[in-house]
Amino acid sequence: MSEAIQDTVRELMAHAAIVLVSPKFAENIGSAARTAANMGIGQLILVCREIPDRERMLKLATAKAAHLIDNLELHENLGDALAPFGWVLGTSARQGKKRTTVNSPRQLMSEVLPQLKNNRVALLFGPEDRGLANEELRYCNQITTIPTVDFSSLNLAQAVAILSHELHYSVLEAASRNDLPKAAPKQGNKQELESMFVHVEEALQSIGFLKTEDDDYWMKSIRQFLGRIGLKSKEIKIIRGVCRQMLWHDGQRRQERS
Repeated sequence: MSEAIQDTVRELMAHAAIVLVSPKFAENIGSAARTAANMGIGQLILVCREIPDRERMLKLATAKAAHLIDNLELHENLGDALAPFGWVLGTSARQGKKRTTVNSPRQLMSEVLPQLKNNRVALLFGPEDRGLANEELRYCNQITTIPTVDFSSLNLAQAVAILSHELHYSVLEAASRNDLPKAAPKQGNKQELESMFVHVEEALQSIGFLKTEDDDYWMKSIRQFLGRIGLKSKEIKIIRGVCRQMLWHDGQRRQERS
């Protein structure tokens, strides 16, 4: 492999981060750090109340990934952890009528790969015993399930390893063929998107579109649709402007009726 290809892979993979929500075992965090380091992923983020035992994490991380353990980013709130990211790929093994059909990691990498040049990309994983809840999956641009024989969930460290490898493999193959896709433009970050979704939900409630027990289902579908498009900051501001105008007209109409 040429040095130029290696440099390209390192540059792109450094824009990715592993985000673990409420991990229960320090050893799994250490294994995730080791995988991240091996694949060139630049950051490890925890969403929990306190940093787990450092020595137990380092035991599985080994010296190669010690820098990721030493520079762990800790957040109590998932929204805060994902705020600076432009693209989030979440993992889920659970299915239900309110969970849309998802693709395997390899099938989705063609959509993730263009994001790496200009956007920070998060690979999001839930706790070992339950995975990501619907409330957490709402932050995701995409949701993937790692296929297994009996559709059972994998160990957290295994899931991190598989998803990280699929991303690295996708970048390496494209760079080796000199066939990297055109870079997607810089997207609005999750903080901007979440503020927009608040306005969208309020506007849809004001016109009576959201008024049933299926409101969460519709908002999840809207989130996934707008999230997959990849809205830029300017486009997010336009949508928020439309929503503000709708809310203003609704307020005027209510005043006229009173």
